[in-house]
Amino acid sequence: MKIRNLALLLSTLPVAAAAPVIAQPSLQTEPAAQAPAAAQGSYQPKFPGDPARSDAEAGALGYMRVVIRAQKLYQKKHDQYATSLMDLVNTGSFTRRMAKTTERGDYTVGFKGKKDNYVLTMTPKNVDAEHRSFYADEDGVIHADETKAADASSPKVK
Repeated sequence: MKIRNLALLLSTLPVAAAAPVIAQPSLQTEPAAQAPAAAQGSYQPKFPGDPARSDAEAGALGYMRVVIRAQKLYQKKHDQYATSLMDLVNTGSFTRRMAKTTERGDYTVGFKGKKDNYVLTMTPKNVDAEHRSFYADEDGVIHADETKAADASSPKVK
């Protein structure tokens, strides 16, 4: 008797699970129609005070923050800075994938590490108002420039 009840229950499950999907086709077309309008707008900040001007900049700045944090942790543990990005793997949230390539979307990573200092740069393929170049060193401050390669004298990113 129990086996029959189980078989009956199992035979109704696919119908019950499919019912909500069949009943919602009109709901699926509405969000798709709205998606292109949102994509055409200007950059939407990812958090309060976000200094990025584009999604590409947000990605570059996020990468820089991860490297800067990893360098601080590495320096605290080893009493020196990492001399390569591979040295930072598994420090903080820095991953092997982040170290494998210097191409990060619209940006190219530059890294020069020594035991007592380092320089990290993010250079866009095309410098413009939405693709500034970025610079940071061991002080952890990120600098940006929208006309040339950023350096320590470039304005600080707020």
